[in-house]
Amino acid sequence: MKPWQLVLIGVFSGLLSAALVLLISAPPRSETIILTTKTPLPWVVHVSGAVVTPGVYEVPPMSRVRDVIERAGGLLPQANTEAINLAAPLKDGVKIRIPFLDEETTPLPINNSPVPEVYNEASGTDSDRLDINQASIEQLEALPGIGRTRAEAIVEYRQKQGKFDTIEQIQNVPGIGPGIFEQVRELITVTP
Repeated sequence: MKPWQLVLIGVFSGLLSAALVLLISAPPRSETIILTTKTPLPWVVHVSGAVVTPGVYEVPPMSRVRDVIERAGGLLPQANTEAINLAAPLKDGVKIRIPFLDEETTPLPINNSPVPEVYNEASGTDSDRLDINQASIEQLEALPGIGRTRAEAIVEYRQKQGKFDTIEQIQNVPGIGPGIFEQVRELITVTP
């Protein structure tokens, strides 16, 4: 045999061996690959007043007032549907009060508020917000995402470091990061 033929047989044998090794070491084709996606946490909304079953309900993010009313069994016949906007978007951690027909209501504001301010306990006015410089552990633990342990940590931080100057400083409390801060941002305030 000529030398070039030996070289050609050697190269061919090497390629065949490499292909055989790759074939043997490759994972079986019947293996199932599972892809996971992160699903957002549901929003928690408290609905009371003229609904069939008042209570706290979980709804998907980006839900509307009508969605939580459906979860609560629907409106009672005595519900004042003119005082609420069923199409308004919800927020996590709000309380919605559906008024009865005989209740006094204020005129609806013309803005993007999910429900009239008088019925939305998580409204943005300072008088409705919880002062984290004065709040008790019980009041703090009622905030979404806080609970007893974080409420105690807030009071302990306040006692050691002094009053909060801004609401953003609550993120300095161990266990409270940007995620929890976003949940309580519209519900808290500070006074000097």
